[in-house]
Amino acid sequence: MSKSKQREQLPPFGTLVRVSEPSEEDEKGCVRVKTVKGSKSGNDDDTHEENGVLFWVNKSGFPIDNRTWDRMWDHVSRIHPDGYSMINKIRNKSDLPQIPIQQAPLNFPSSMPVQDRLDKVQNYMKSLQYNHTGTQFFEIRKQRPVSGLMDSAREMIKEALPIKCLEAVILGLFLTNGFLGVERFPLSFKSVFGGNVHRHVVLGIYYAGKYGSIGMSRRDELMYKPVVYKSLSELVFEFERSYNMFKHEVRKVKTGLPVPHDPHSYEFINWKALTINMNKSSPKEIAKDLDVVAKEIRTKAQREAHDCTVVTLYSSRKSRSWMTNPTSPRKTITSIDMTTGRDTYASNSLKQASKIYRSQTTMNSLDNGAVKRKSTDPAEYQIRI
Repeated sequence: MSKSKQREQLPPFGTLVRVSEPSEEDEKGCVRVKTVKGSKSGNDDDTHEENGVLFWVNKSGFPIDNRTWDRMWDHVSRIHPDGYSMINKIRNKSDLPQIPIQQAPLNFPSSMPVQDRLDKVQNYMKSLQYNHTGTQFFEIRKQRPVSGLMDSAREMIKEALPIKCLEAVILGLFLTNGFLGVERFPLSFKSVFGGNVHRHVVLGIYYAGKYGSIGMSRRDELMYKPVVYKSLSELVFEFERSYNMFKHEVRKVKTGLPVPHDPHSYEFINWKALTINMNKSSPKEIAKDLDVVAKEIRTKAQREAHDCTVVTLYSSRKSRSWMTNPTSPRKTITSIDMTTGRDTYASNSLKQASKIYRSQTTMNSLDNGAVKRKSTDPAEYQIRI
């Protein structure tokens, strides 16, 4: 069967071409990829771009519908050197080997260091492999709230299919939720190679005063960076050096703000709080601009660390015990409120605790034949919190 007859079996999905991008004066010689829709396609199928390559996006969910499935194979036949011969070898073969499903690192021992946890998350994303099919399996809309994006991350874990860089950022956010002292923020790059524009995004990591990143890319040097860099500018310059290794010129860098750890949050991710033109600024100016975002990241990390030390008091009449519970929905008080007496709730709680402690101490003393103490000074009693 000739290639022309093979192509006629599939509906016209559109042609992928490159057109000039005259949006900026300094990029008149650059081109990017856009889509020319087929006149008979019928549906408005959006496309996305990553690393200068245009790809389709699966909007049908799972299981993938026949149209999206055929469109993926049609696109592969256009970009693969073997064309339809390769497709026939795979699609017509019934005894394909089973691919093992990778287990996501959802639970970590409390004693495991943060860097080891990040390594496990990165290794899991690498085990899913980079998606070279030309069709992104999971639709990621940046304007969705965090809760909606976390649903997409759960779907990635369930299906265990290859992913691209934007999907890896969402998956990394889901797998690092709850890491104490860790702040996550998007870090995007725009580079030029051979006159073509390439775009890439990773998940920046801040922990214990150091910066790093996790993500997915065709190149190992452009996704994972250990949390060892002393400043955000040092991390960005390291990425720039990695790009230069592959003859890419970094034109722009975009940094977002920290993403909340709550998977049910309705907040939106700030993807570009700061945009830097790398070829128009000196290294000192770049470092100064990045320090503004870095300060916001550090401030949020310190604020969350302070919130973890807040003491919560609550009473239980059945057990008559006083204890702490960080997940208690009741009012929280700090040590400052307790010492200054500004919070009436805290003051009353301490008085009630003193009475309960004294009553229990008196009953125990009477049972042991001891003499009842007459002192009622609250200072003589300690409440273990």
